[in-house]
Amino acid sequence: MMAEKPEGLNKCLRDFSEEARELYLNQSVPYLELPPSPLEFYRDWIGPNKPCIIRNAFNHWPALSRWSPDYFREKLGSKVISVAVTPDGYADAVSDGRFVMPEERSMTFSSLLDVIEGKVEQPGVYYVQKQCSNLTEELPELTADIEEDIPWMSQALGRSPDAVNFWMGEASAVTSLHKDHYENLYCVISGEKTFILLPPSDRPFIPYGLYPPAVYRQAADGRFEVDEQTDAEKVPWIPLDPLDPDLERYGSYRGARPLLCRVAAGEMLYLPSLWFHHVRQSQGCIAVNFWYDMDYDIKYNYYQLLDTLSGLTPQP
Repeated sequence: MMAEKPEGLNKCLRDFSEEARELYLNQSVPYLELPPSPLEFYRDWIGPNKPCIIRNAFNHWPALSRWSPDYFREKLGSKVISVAVTPDGYADAVSDGRFVMPEERSMTFSSLLDVIEGKVEQPGVYYVQKQCSNLTEELPELTADIEEDIPWMSQALGRSPDAVNFWMGEASAVTSLHKDHYENLYCVISGEKTFILLPPSDRPFIPYGLYPPAVYRQAADGRFEVDEQTDAEKVPWIPLDPLDPDLERYGSYRGARPLLCRVAAGEMLYLPSLWFHHVRQSQGCIAVNFWYDMDYDIKYNYYQLLDTLSGLTPQP
């Protein structure tokens, strides 16, 4: 159970969020028609911790014209990759009082494409979402089709990206609401991604709980079972679905002001660290993202305090 906060503290947290909106947050995600200089990007976006969508930032990548099912079949058809499989598309999400992770399945790229293109019917929802620099580690054959980093971002932060990830899957695959401590540049190669974004200052309105971890397993008859990890620690996670928020149960979410943005092919989303985000995509959407793991002691300590005041760590 989460401890009840004094009304005075509740008011301060609500006022903090409202003042952030009035002082510096945008009411929608702005577009930049060209990539900025490193100084401009740090000054206008990284420093204020605000998202934006950047156009014409990677028009020169061969991936934009090359990456297609036919190209992948020819270049990677027999390549074995890691694919997340779930019964309903929700991986790493709260379900029936548990934090359930996907079944991580090894399969050839051609087999994945057969599912995505509807050539083969399989139970479950398939999504390439492994977030350990899977593009450079599992799919090095594709690295020549993109840049190894985003030069103006790397110059602004003074470092190279810590991970470069490849994303591809079915339209039913959903990334549940969460936040990361990475600076994130999300590049859509084909299709479209839809993001719901909430700033860190909306933390007081976002519910958290502690949930026992579990993993989906597909049985021989095709049904999905849930294996509980009884020896593992509980996971703090957000139980609320912003597509259909249960406001009777999580009434505080009424105070949140989510931003909806769509990132089309050839566009790049700058997703600042610690912003809450929920992600959907069109069928077969292909994307690449660059993670920069920064050591923002002041920033993290500030938002950790906000987490603590908002009750991020409820008592089991």
